[in-house]
Amino acid sequence: MATTNKLVGIDIYSNKSKIKWVVLTVSVLISVSSIYYTNILVEQLQDREKRQIELFARALEYTVNESQNNNLYFITEEIVFQNNSIPTILVNENDSITDYRNIDIGKFTGSQLYKRLREELEDMKDTYEPIEIKFRDKESNEIYDVQYVYYQNSFLLTQLTYYPYIQLSVIAIFAFISYMAFNYSKAVEQNQVWVGLAKETAHQLGTPISSLMAWMEYFKDDEHMKKNGLIEELEKDVRKLQVITERFSNIGSAPVLQNEKIEPLIQNIIAYLKPRISPKINITVLALNQGIEAKVNPPLFEWVIENLCKNAVDSMSGSGSIFINILRGSENRIFIDIGDTGKGIPKNKIKQVFNPGFTTKKRGWGLGLTLAKRIIESYHKGKIFIKSSEEGQGTTFRIVLMK
Repeated sequence: MATTNKLVGIDIYSNKSKIKWVVLTVSVLISVSSIYYTNILVEQLQDREKRQIELFARALEYTVNESQNNNLYFITEEIVFQNNSIPTILVNENDSITDYRNIDIGKFTGSQLYKRLREELEDMKDTYEPIEIKFRDKESNEIYDVQYVYYQNSFLLTQLTYYPYIQLSVIAIFAFISYMAFNYSKAVEQNQVWVGLAKETAHQLGTPISSLMAWMEYFKDDEHMKKNGLIEELEKDVRKLQVITERFSNIGSAPVLQNEKIEPLIQNIIAYLKPRISPKINITVLALNQGIEAKVNPPLFEWVIENLCKNAVDSMSGSGSIFINILRGSENRIFIDIGDTGKGIPKNKIKQVFNPGFTTKKRGWGLGLTLAKRIIESYHKGKIFIKSSEEGQGTTFRIVLMK
């Protein structure tokens, strides 16, 4: 039952990148559909307004031609443009403005008003082709004057054009804020679960460790146990359990960082691991500079190194090499490279290795690297990442610490 629950929860988390792409695709489709539909409405309104302008022009042309009265512009305007919404400017053959309508002129007068109208006229010329009005002599039917009606979109049509983009921007901002808030609350909840689980584990380990320590004292009086070296190995394992308990106890608390020499810490871990792994695996620790120190919490830092080494051992199937290089970097940084000659990580999986649930093992929860990342980046304010990885050749992790 526990395994089933693990698979359901972890699989969802492991596939979160795919889920994000699905959500993003759906969002894009909705956005494109909204913009497409709005553009259809805008085009229909543009056609409607163009027909209104053409109707106005024809009515004006007809009225003037029939009555020979050039002052009927406003009468025709009130008949055709009952909504008073479409900005228009009427010019003659010399491009002089003879009349205008629905232009926001503010308090401009005189030369300022003319300049304002000319600016609007230039904008209209860049927007739509003008509609030509021909005035004819009633008797000879000859054209004695030609004028042009320039126009641009009404305020309503302009608003409708930009509305979907404004709407989508507001939705995107709201979605981003909601996403960040959700992630923050989710992270807080996950941290509380991690802390509770870790402290409960430390508490549960306390009793059997105390019992093991009592048995150790009992076995020390057994001559047979002393001779075959079992006591020393058992003591190492009990001390290891104590260290593990301390690690779990430190989860959720502000860890105490202190300057420590990195090479001895790593050598201690390797000394413990070597008797417990295959003899065909060679582990080399190389410090390119002597006495390299960094601010670390020893129990938690050792946990990270041990976890990376165990993962390397698992990836090599019983034989191979692990190399650990320690070197100073710029800006008071310390680099620790942990590489192996294992099977490597596929390139399409590299970004997922620190996600909870990611594992290449048949058994396992896939939490080791997640914890390692949390310890290095949250507690030590450092960095941990895959420096390089090639399938069939091995993987190298890099830890960056501050001096």
